[in-house]
Amino acid sequence: MNTKIKCLLLDDELPGLAFLKMICEQMEELEVVKAFNSPDALLNEWQSLDFDLLITDIEMPGMNGLQVADAIKGKAVIFTTAYKNFAVDAFDRDAVDYVVKPVKQERLLQAVQKVAARMAIPAEVTKQIQLNTDKGKALINTGKIFCMVTSTIDSRDKILFLNDGSKTTVKNISFEKLLEMLPAAEFCRINKKAVIALRHVQFFSHDEIVADMVHPDGKHFTFPLSEIYRNDFMKRVKN
Repeated sequence: MNTKIKCLLLDDELPGLAFLKMICEQMEELEVVKAFNSPDALLNEWQSLDFDLLITDIEMPGMNGLQVADAIKGKAVIFTTAYKNFAVDAFDRDAVDYVVKPVKQERLLQAVQKVAARMAIPAEVTKQIQLNTDKGKALINTGKIFCMVTSTIDSRDKILFLNDGSKTTVKNISFEKLLEMLPAAEFCRINKKAVIALRHVQFFSHDEIVADMVHPDGKHFTFPLSEIYRNDFMKRVKN
């Protein structure tokens, strides 16, 4: 590869982490950006790090590797674990691969090559929109938008949540105007105070939507589904 895959490593057991770091550093395909032995430490720092891939253990005290993967949406993930029974949960999260411990370099290399193949696929062209924010004019890639909600400070403003966990205040704009600017097939109004990108809907019921994005505490974003918008939402998710 001409460009190395930048990766983070996570394992709460220091001997396992040291071994994983050693074999990763021996692969010409990889650049180890940082190794963590605590999910909390990784989640406190990941947004400031430039990386493409997370290689993580699953079974850890407190927050497990599946929850960490939920929190860093948009990055490739390879799970390593001694327990085969986590495979279904791992692939439900679109994991690139699932490597059973003890990790062998040859097997991990196969997983890394899958990541390289994914990265070689040209990214889908997404639309950019120009918005007036509290920090000035901004160009926003619509593919990076998770949801939009009414500001609690000024109802004329909207808070734009992005896939990386950041948020921006868009000044003095209606949801109707925002929806005119966004790809119609990708976004849906779900109540008087929220619009969501349909690709982030994980579960829904008659009156509630659970997104695949999580708060810093690991809890999933949830939204009320209002009756007035329910039929349109149901048609959209079926399509």
